[in-house]
Amino acid sequence: MFVDPRPPSVASAVHAARGALTIADLDKSFTIGGEPRRVLDNISLSVKAGEFVSIVGASGCGKSTLLRLIVGLDADYSGEIRLDGNRIASTSLDRGIVFQDHRLFPWMTLAQNIELALLNTDTPKERRAQIIADHIALVNLKGFEQAYPHQLSGGMAQRAAIARALVTEPKLLLLDEPLGALDALTRVHVQNELQRIWMAQRSTVLMVTHDVEEALYLGDRVVIMAPDPGRIRRIVDVDLPHPRDRGAPLLHRLKDEILAELTAAPSDPANLVRLPGREDRR
Repeated sequence: MFVDPRPPSVASAVHAARGALTIADLDKSFTIGGEPRRVLDNISLSVKAGEFVSIVGASGCGKSTLLRLIVGLDADYSGEIRLDGNRIASTSLDRGIVFQDHRLFPWMTLAQNIELALLNTDTPKERRAQIIADHIALVNLKGFEQAYPHQLSGGMAQRAAIARALVTEPKLLLLDEPLGALDALTRVHVQNELQRIWMAQRSTVLMVTHDVEEALYLGDRVVIMAPDPGRIRRIVDVDLPHPRDRGAPLLHRLKDEILAELTAAPSDPANLVRLPGREDRR
C-alpha cells in the first residue's frame, strides 16, 4: 500500500490540487507625465494546475507588473485574468507571493512569521501549530522555529518566506525574483530546495527571474518577454522530468539559444532563431 510521505496538511493541498491560470488579451497602461504608456500588450497565457512556469525578459518588459496584476494588487487593466475560471480583481488567500526580499518581521520568530499568514483564515487555532510545523519541515528548517530573521542565513530566510506563502495552501504561488539577492552558491542550493518543495506541494507556480539557467532548471515552460511594451515573444517547453540534472545537454542548448534571442538587436537575424519544440527532442 502506498503511504504519502508528506505531512498531512501539505499532502491534503496536493490531493485537492487546483490552480489553473488563464490570461487573455491582457493590456496594462500607466499614466506618465500626463500621457498613457502601455507596459503590457496583448498578453495571453494558460498555465495548467500544478505546472511550474518561468518568465524571463529584459528589465522593463513588465514581468513584475504582470505578477502584481495576477496577485490582485492592481485591478486597473483590460482583458481577463482568471484562476480556476474566476476573474481576479483583488488579493486573496488562494494566491501567495514571495519577493526578492524575504519581508519577515524582525521582531517575530520564524514560527510566528509563518503563523501570521494564518491569522485571517478559518484555520482552527488548535490546528495551527501542526500546520506550521509541517511547513517548517517542508522547507527544511526544523529546529529553527524560535530563531529570529537575523539569526537565519539569506537562503534560510527565503525558504521561510516560501513556507509562509504556502502555509495557507494557495492554488497559485507567485515568485518575483525570489533568489535574486542570494550569492551564487546559496542560490543553487535554494533552487534545489525550491524544486523539492514544489514537487512535494504541487501548487501552480509562476516565477519571474532574470536568470535563464534558473528559469530552465525549474520551469516546465519558459515564457520569454520582450519590452516596449511588454509582450510574450516566445514560450519554450522544457521537456525534462523533475528532479533535473543541471548537466543535461538540453538545458545548456536552450540556455544558449534563449540568451542569444534576449541579447540580439531587434533587427538581428538571431531574433528569428527557432527554439526546438517537443517534436525536435524525440
